[in-house]
Amino acid sequence: MANAWMVRAERNGRLYDPFKEEGLVAIGWHEIGSLEHLRTRDAIAAKVRAAWPDWKAQAQAMAVGQLHRFRNEMKAGDTVLTYDPRRRVYLVGEIAGDYRRDENVDPEDPNVRPVKWRGEVSRDLLSAASRNSLGAISTLFQLAPETVEDIGRALKSNEPASENTTDALDAVEEDIFQNIQAKALEFAKDRVSSLDWSQMQDLVAGLLRALGYKTRVSPAGADRGKDIVASPDGFGFESPRIVVEVKHRKEAMGAQAIRSFLGGRHNQDKGLYVSTGGFTKDAYYEADRASIPLELMTIDELVAALIANYDRLDIETKQLLPLKRIYWPA
Repeated sequence: MANAWMVRAERNGRLYDPFKEEGLVAIGWHEIGSLEHLRTRDAIAAKVRAAWPDWKAQAQAMAVGQLHRFRNEMKAGDTVLTYDPRRRVYLVGEIAGDYRRDENVDPEDPNVRPVKWRGEVSRDLLSAASRNSLGAISTLFQLAPETVEDIGRALKSNEPASENTTDALDAVEEDIFQNIQAKALEFAKDRVSSLDWSQMQDLVAGLLRALGYKTRVSPAGADRGKDIVASPDGFGFESPRIVVEVKHRKEAMGAQAIRSFLGGRHNQDKGLYVSTGGFTKDAYYEADRASIPLELMTIDELVAALIANYDRLDIETKQLLPLKRIYWPA
């Protein structure tokens, strides 16, 4: 059974016209030379590691996967698409031959497959589900059968999908948005988790400053059960006086840790216990029966609070968790 592929025409579709005019698709990673004799994934992986030894393992694996697919998995007769974002159209065709290296089209994208183009399809004619699946940012990826069928329908009929109603489009957009939000939250948690203990302490102190408090951070060493003191005056004389413990560990904190923290508190204190490893059920029970107000904060809640107050964070705190703003259709 023939496969179907999407091959990006470089950033902003700059190679779309050459792809169309020359009857081909092409990808980069030109530094490793010809792929002609690299007939296995392992052979390509060795070349990638030699060319880019400083790349992270994930980046190397991505390059290996796409080069292997282009050289060894794509076959004559497979469907192939490329996209022109300026005109919002997909060029549809089929692979017409074997791999070759050809620097005449573009020296940075010399890995070439010949293509017999069949025609163009406007993105507006495709179903919302197809548009979603074609939104991946990879240079090369495989298409689902449902997407291929929808593209074939649009190419033949030149009519929009019957499900292209406002409600259908809104539902897909909302699903994508929620997926992006969930991934963004997990990536932010990954970044926070990679901080060392001192940076984590500074991150929590920065959040408290964004909420209007002045903070004193304990130096490394014995802290008698507190890492940060936050208060309106910065000295802890004015109420509320919030005493903060920060534990940057993988294991969940238990009831004994909560009891130890509470043991050194004054009656007027408020407590905040931050644990990136979470808390046991008994720890929550201990916090509920504490003699002072005590809030337990997991990494989920910490990152959510940082995002909610990001515009108010000082520059030092933002440098610990740098975030980019994106805009989404309302």
